[in-house]
Formats: sequence, structure tokens, C-alpha cells
Amino acid sequence: MLIPRYLPGNGRWTLSRTYAEASRFWHALLRRLSVLSRPSALVLATLACAGCDTQTKSNAFPSLTPVAAAQVEAGVRAFMRSVAHDVTEQGPLAWRNYFNASPSFFMAVNGHLAFPNGAAASEGTQAFAKTIKHIELKWDDGLRVDPLTPEFAVVATPWREIMVDSAGHRVDEAGFFSAIAEYRDGHWQFRDAHWSSPVPP
Repeated sequence: MLIPRYLPGNGRWTLSRTYAEASRFWHALLRRLSVLSRPSALVLATLACAGCDTQTKSNAFPSLTPVAAAQVEAGVRAFMRSVAHDVTEQGPLAWRNYFNASPSFFMAVNGHLAFPNGAAASEGTQAFAKTIKHIELKWDDGLRVDPLTPEFAVVATPWREIMVDSAGHRVDEAGFFSAIAEYRDGHWQFRDAHWSSPVPP
């Protein structure tokens, strides 16, 4: 994946906004649940809007126009290219530019919570960087971007990574990556992320 994918304790680091924004995100996501049965959709809608006031409910965020959706997708695709390029050129520390530094960030790896927040991600990335001599990250063909709002999009893609540690040991890994990309402070970042690798038989 990217940073330590192992949890501390086994001898290795394994990469082991507001209210209104959150409301807009959930409204956009719910509109994409048309495949669900009516009862299920109603339950989800009730849960997502349980804390919304009357004004928020009456001003649900409108669907993205095709032009706006295309702009979001283009921006996220460019963002993903930058991530792979910078991690390969600058090493693991480049991830600190792309992880949301707030408490809302989290990252899971193969069913384990590797980083519970942005501070833990920054700390873990710095520790991991000290053990890596070289890294190459590539998003494989099949990158998918699902625009939700002007500020949020789901991104998913196969990935491949080559890592060489400070002792010269090489590790080749591959798997699938998914995340919520958020546009804030003038650029895209990962609000949360999940890495998975195939489980050996």
C-alpha cells in the first residue's frame, strides 16, 4: 500500500466541515443508492438526516451537472497522478501532503485500523520513511472516480508498489485501494483511505 502496512508490535511498521459539508455529502451519497429497496433506502435516509434541522432538509444539495461532475473527475484523476508521482520521486514523506491532517482522517489496511486520525498518519509516515530507501507506487488501469459533490468523490483503483528498505530488501506488493477524496484549502486530499492485498491461500 503506502506506508506501514503492518501494525506496530510484530516487529515491523506495516503501514500497519463542517456540519453543512457532511450533510451535503450524505445527501449526495444517498441519491446513489437507488439500487436498494425502498425500505432500506428510507432507513438509511432517516439515519443520515436524523440530526438535520428543517432548513438543512429543505435545502438538499442538488445533483451535480454533467459538466460539474466531469470537472470533479478530471481534478481527482490529476490528483491521483500527482500522488503516485510524488511518492515515487520523494518517498513516503510525500504522503503527508495528501492525507487530511484533521481528526476526521483514518486509514485501514486489510481489515485493521492503521491510522485513526491525521496526527497518527503523519507520525506513522515519518517513522516508516526512516526505514525505506526506495519506493515506487503505480495505480494500475481501472482507476474509478465517482463524483459526489463539488468537494467529495469516491476513488478506487488497483495498485502496485515496490519497496526497498534501508537494508536493501525488496518487497513487491499489489492490491486494491479505495478512498474518499475531499477538496479543501484549494487542493484535493484523502479524507480516508483503505488498502487491501490478496490473502495467500
